[in-house]
Amino acid sequence: MTHSFPLRMLHYLPCQDIFEFIHTLKNINFAANQKNSIGMGIKNHSLKIFSCRNTRYLTEKICDSLNIDLGLSSCPVFADGEFEPCYEETIRGSHVFIVQSTPPPGDNLLELLLMIDAAKRASAYRVIAVIPYFGYARQDRKDKPRVSIGAKLLADILSVAGVDRVITLDLHADQIQGFFNVPVDHLFASTLFVPFIEKMGLKNVTIASPDVGGTKRANTYARMLETEMVICHKTRAKANVIGTMTVIGDVVNKDVILVDDIIDTAGTITKAADLIMEKGAKSVRAFAAHGVLSGQAIERIEKSALTEVYFTDSMPPKTCSAKIKYISVAEAFGEAILRVYKNQSISSLYYK
Repeated sequence: MTHSFPLRMLHYLPCQDIFEFIHTLKNINFAANQKNSIGMGIKNHSLKIFSCRNTRYLTEKICDSLNIDLGLSSCPVFADGEFEPCYEETIRGSHVFIVQSTPPPGDNLLELLLMIDAAKRASAYRVIAVIPYFGYARQDRKDKPRVSIGAKLLADILSVAGVDRVITLDLHADQIQGFFNVPVDHLFASTLFVPFIEKMGLKNVTIASPDVGGTKRANTYARMLETEMVICHKTRAKANVIGTMTVIGDVVNKDVILVDDIIDTAGTITKAADLIMEKGAKSVRAFAAHGVLSGQAIERIEKSALTEVYFTDSMPPKTCSAKIKYISVAEAFGEAILRVYKNQSISSLYYK
């Protein structure tokens, strides 16, 4: 900070005035330094990452990728089933990142909310929820009378709990970001899957969407891989039950890759794979961000025409089938966390 006061004028001031002048200059410089320090953002706020119980396997990988220690926390469970998450180290003034996927949503979601509340009450500087798999994302609209919009409700609950930011992966619908009143960093599994597909050495790749709703996602993969795209059109008899399905596009002698955000009961993806093989495809593989794998999903995959199925480890891996394989998303989340902490752009992590 510069001052226009000519120093030679000090010779004409009484000693007491000179001392007061110097003291004033010190106060001005101190105030300016304080303002600059606040503008810098993170100088005096440490980075700490904590895990809820269900996602510790992934949080440890994230911490390893950043070469930092996992934060100390505990979650005592009472005889009646209640639990009480607790931070076992100070988090005052820290950037606190809490990692937790929601399924099964009852206990896991409540544990995340209690961790957020505990962090706010412990005077954390900022609380960021890292939610690799955001449950209730399929409830993003009223598709029939007298139903809730679960994704909006969950966004409101997280905001009320005190979250300052959310980092997540492959939301079922992009518009869910608008349900929040805080910033949402939406990462995409395509940044992991596309380079992996390119290294597989398949010569005649065609991208397929298992339903019309996934057309935008499939088109993104097809554009990034510079390949053709086909669509499977389905009708549902009821939730998780497929009625009819047809393939729109040519798959003869093609190595078809089905892309989706979630594989739950695996009914859609396996029926699409079987139908594509019946239409003359050379092989069928599937890539999905989240492997929920409910009910008979693994059995359906084993009996289907799918050669391989790839997931990220956004949810605890299930290794009950030789066809099912996982690609870790830990480094991507680690890089996103670091950039959020440093107030740096993370658009290169998900805009491709």
